[in-house]
Amino acid sequence: MTFEEIKHNETVRMLIEKADATLGTLGYTEHSFAHVGSVADRCGYILTTLGYPAELVEKARIAAWLHDIGNLINRVDHSQSGALMAFRLLDKMGMPMEDIADIAAAIGNHDEGNGMPVSPMAAALILADKSDVRRSRVRNDDKSTFDIHDRVNYSVTKTELKINEAHTLIKLKLTVDTHYSSAMDYFQIFMERMQLCQKAAESLGLHFQLMFNEQKMM
Repeated sequence: MTFEEIKHNETVRMLIEKADATLGTLGYTEHSFAHVGSVADRCGYILTTLGYPAELVEKARIAAWLHDIGNLINRVDHSQSGALMAFRLLDKMGMPMEDIADIAAAIGNHDEGNGMPVSPMAAALILADKSDVRRSRVRNDDKSTFDIHDRVNYSVTKTELKINEAHTLIKLKLTVDTHYSSAMDYFQIFMERMQLCQKAAESLGLHFQLMFNEQKMM
């Protein structure tokens, strides 16, 4: 079973749309196809660059595409809900159980609340997910009513996640319009996420570095 098959499956797409609609009602930023597509691309980039087998890269991209469907149930513990949903969905689609287990483990461990980089797939998913900060994720058109999550995401005009040539460092570079938010705002809501990114990078044999307008923050 391929990533492209999962990507274009009507049931999967409906679940992603419904989960994103639930978050939209609750006032969260975009978690739809743009987000999961970005996360899938970054998962592929991380694991391919580090030399992991194509089969594992494909599974990681599938995990990335499905990682937020648990938001349909509730934002709280959505990684665990999503892992269970993905398990049932992929089983019905006929995926081998060994592959399902790997994907479910990655999904179930991607969130900073209780997740851990239990595998290279999980580590790549954590780094890819937590690095997706960008202006276009903000749904609110009224800047005067932005909350801190809106301000932080809206302030980021460019995001780059790059592994160096020596494969010793993974760097998240943010270009930020400080008119809308500061580094302090970013760390106020994302500190746990960045700490989890550090753990994920270390599990892949990398050092994690965060750059904020060319200034090293971590």
